[in-house]
Amino acid sequence: MVSEPIFSADRPCDRSTLAPYCERVRALVSPKRWDHIERVAILAESIAQANQFPQDEVDAAALAGILHDAARELSDEELLDLAPPHSKEEREHPMTLHGRAARALAERWGVQDLRVLDAIEGHVFGVTPEDRIGMAVYIADMSEPGRGVNDEIRALAMTDLSSAYEKAVRTKVAYLRERGKPIHPITLEVHEQLATDSR
Repeated sequence: MVSEPIFSADRPCDRSTLAPYCERVRALVSPKRWDHIERVAILAESIAQANQFPQDEVDAAALAGILHDAARELSDEELLDLAPPHSKEEREHPMTLHGRAARALAERWGVQDLRVLDAIEGHVFGVTPEDRIGMAVYIADMSEPGRGVNDEIRALAMTDLSSAYEKAVRTKVAYLRERGKPIHPITLEVHEQLATDSR
């Protein structure tokens, strides 16, 4: 049996609406990071399409995917400048700010759609279960094929976005706990909300 391809044939950056953002992001990241970003955008769009989002939400998911890691390779100083920390954890781990910093860059570049901006920021700590675009980008970021992990979450997202997102957040929290890494309060809040909702 031949399965349907996960990705559409056309690439987001071939579109005139996304090309300027692609150029800006590509200028800030390494080729390896750019490959990841492009795979996230394509997968986020595919997840949105598979879950029958209206076209404006599909487009928002693709744009958020392109912009989500725009600040991922900035220096600690640049991250702290773009996204002043809200806690001791954020001051001690500036990389946790890269979602909020990418949001700030997107705003500077003229992005005004709050759905896109929230998804960019939320790809690090998580989003509320009502944020479909944010869930699609979060899942795409953690399960795009180049990562080589979480294939089952990617597959589930094509048919059941909410269950895939719950599994994605649980997986992230378990991963951080196993390694003794700090878990951001927003991530814990999302984790608890999902656990409560599933009871």
